[in-house]
Amino acid sequence: MAARGREPAFRELLARYERPVFSLIYRMVRDRTQAEDLAQEAFVRAFNAIGSYKTSYKFSNWILKIANNHTIDHLRKRRLDTISIHGSPHASTAEEASHTELVVASQDESPLEYLEHKELGGQIEQAIGGLRDEYRTAVLLRHVEGHAYEEIAEIMDVPLGTVKTYLHRARAELRESLAHLAS
Repeated sequence: MAARGREPAFRELLARYERPVFSLIYRMVRDRTQAEDLAQEAFVRAFNAIGSYKTSYKFSNWILKIANNHTIDHLRKRRLDTISIHGSPHASTAEEASHTELVVASQDESPLEYLEHKELGGQIEQAIGGLRDEYRTAVLLRHVEGHAYEEIAEIMDVPLGTVKTYLHRARAELRESLAHLAS
C-alpha cells in the first residue's frame, strides 16, 4: 500500500522500523541528534524510493540497507569512525538495553571491577571504531543487531562471501588491536 502512495501505510512502516533504523545509525555515528537527522533522511530516501521496493525481499532488510548506505556516505564525508558499545538508546528497559551491549557488566561486581569492564568496553569500542566502514557495519549488524549473514549481505548489498570476508578480516584486525588485553 505504501508503494501505491498511501501515506498512512508508510507511516505504519515508519512506526514499525523507526527503532531498528535509528539504533543502527546511532551505533555508527554515536551522536543522538545526528542519528535522528540521518534516520529521518533515510526514511525520506525510502519514501522516495518505495516504488523500487521488491516484495521478494524483507522490508526490514531493504530499509536497513538504505539507512546503512546513507550513514556510510555521511561517515565518509565526515570521516567519523565511532560506534557505541552501550545498549540501544531506544531501549524501554535496562534488560532490553543489556541485550544490545557489546560488553555487559555483572551486577554483582565491585566498583573496581565495574571500572575495569568500562575501560575494557572503551578499548573494544575504540578498536571497532578503527575498522573500515564496511567491516564495522558488518560487525555491528552481526554481533550487535544479530542479523544472519544472508540478511547482512542483503542490507549491505554485497555477496554473501564478501560479508564472510568482511567479518573474518574485522575479527582478525580486532584480535590484533586487542591482543594486549589477553596478556
